[in-house]
Amino acid sequence: MAAERRRRAAAELYGRLLRIYEEGRESTPEHPCLFETDVEICLIGGSHKSPIERFWNGNNMIYILQKARHNEGSDAMEESKPDDAICASELLPKESSGPVALSVRRAKQLISLYTMVQNPNMTHLNISDLVVLPPLWIRCDGSDPEHTCWLGAEPLKAGNKITGINFYIVTCDGPTADKTYFANLEELKMAHKMKHHSSVVVTKGFAQYELIRAAVIEDTIVESESNIYVDITWNTVDKILETPPLVSAATLNITLESGDPRSPVYQLYRELQFLLALAEGLKTGVTEWPEPLESESAVELVQEFLTDLKKKLDGYCISGSKNETEKIKCDTAAVDSSIKSIFSERGDLDFAEQLWCKMRSVSSYQELIECFTLIIKSLERGEIQPWIHQGSSSLLSKLIQQSYHGKIEVVSLSGITPIQMLLEIGLDKMKKDYVSFFIGQELATLTYLDYFISTSVDLQEQVHRVQKLHHMLEIMVSCTVLLQFKHENLFPLTQICMKYYKENPLNEKHVFQLPIRPALVKKFYQNDHPEIWKVDISSGHGQKEVKTTWQVSTNPPVKHMTSNNTGLFSDSTVNGSNEERMYFITMAKCSQVHFT
Repeated sequence: MAAERRRRAAAELYGRLLRIYEEGRESTPEHPCLFETDVEICLIGGSHKSPIERFWNGNNMIYILQKARHNEGSDAMEESKPDDAICASELLPKESSGPVALSVRRAKQLISLYTMVQNPNMTHLNISDLVVLPPLWIRCDGSDPEHTCWLGAEPLKAGNKITGINFYIVTCDGPTADKTYFANLEELKMAHKMKHHSSVVVTKGFAQYELIRAAVIEDTIVESESNIYVDITWNTVDKILETPPLVSAATLNITLESGDPRSPVYQLYRELQFLLALAEGLKTGVTEWPEPLESESAVELVQEFLTDLKKKLDGYCISGSKNETEKIKCDTAAVDSSIKSIFSERGDLDFAEQLWCKMRSVSSYQELIECFTLIIKSLERGEIQPWIHQGSSSLLSKLIQQSYHGKIEVVSLSGITPIQMLLEIGLDKMKKDYVSFFIGQELATLTYLDYFISTSVDLQEQVHRVQKLHHMLEIMVSCTVLLQFKHENLFPLTQICMKYYKENPLNEKHVFQLPIRPALVKKFYQNDHPEIWKVDISSGHGQKEVKTTWQVSTNPPVKHMTSNNTGLFSDSTVNGSNEERMYFITMAKCSQVHFT
């Protein structure tokens, strides 16, 4: 009876895995599928990040098996469901809760079933046309003495024939700061040689250092998704936790969230927020006016500005100094001295752009109407003859051009018209700011920037593209100020960012990657502890290659052991001190079984 139940379970698992695999070749399934009421199966591939990438370097599709999470009453319903009703509806789609692990005992049962159905010698299972399935990995709860967190199995094949199985086991302990728990490299190499009967092993190192982390401002942590870290790989490791040699390969990983008050371009970010508020008001009909950027009211600033222009037109201040002229330029906050060399306020602001700088202080719809009423009356009376840049298609620019000929059309300052007028001049101004930066620093050509400043799309899309420009600006400024990057590093990074943003929507959680020389950032990590450090010990070639991995990390190496298994990670301090860096210690081992 037990053998028959096992045979049926194996056949059912094979059918379930095969169906998921065939559906996944068309597109990755959106929802996990259920097996035997307690296991959910996910197929991961393509652009989806593999949860076991640190311990297994395969790049094809894989199955992830984990404990199923049910809605109330689903167990009672399960027996009445038809066999093919296996997907999603009975699984609990909690975004806030992470994946749930299976017991190690259950995981071993599933690995055994998977091995059975991939063994061509198991003819009693009556599987015709045996298909080589993707590798299978199971989340484990660490309930065994070794604290196993993953079990994996991967078919070995020659052509389309399965010749054996690679088995993987990943275990985890910690966190601990006690280095006596750390492995000895020579002992690791010897253990690998004995297990796999190898005479020669190859070692490869990996280290990840966090270069920029959240800083404290007035005893308060600034919550931010921003992070800049470097991944370094090298061949031939001499000792555990060694600093990577300068001949290593390195990749800079940049995730930056705009709006950090410490940023030298924070005032420009606030300017962008005002632009976004106007765009939202145009879309919804409700405008949430942000805090004014200036102390004076917008009406007062606009009135003073128009009065100065009228005096100049009347012949006053003709011999005014350069400083006097500077007063009518945009009075955005002074840019931090460390960044002035690469980002500073333009000196060619036209009338509309200077108006935008005054009207950023608008705090109500009524105040907005009052400002535009003052401007239009001055134009109608011929009291001012302002100059504007060529190429602007904003309504205000059209009115100014008409004023040159002594007559302007009547504009009804009602509804969304005043908001659209202000949004248009703000868009024009900010586009020129970003273009000035990227071209001035020789990071892009006008042709390459055309996508981001195009007026052939609607205003909402134009605003979205300006957001992309600002995000890229923040990345360049941060790398310049924090990492002292020069043009030779900023230029390829700009190209990477622009290529991504021409093809994707705004995403401040995206990780931009730039290959670099370790020497470029060594001074930031040479005296620091790594966030992750690991060594791979391998022998054999091709399908006969076997690998042992030893890793330490400041964060838990697996998501499913952070909340449900905190009892495993009990060594919180050592010798009464928590000053030492706390590490989780992870081991990944593999073994091979060949079918005869």
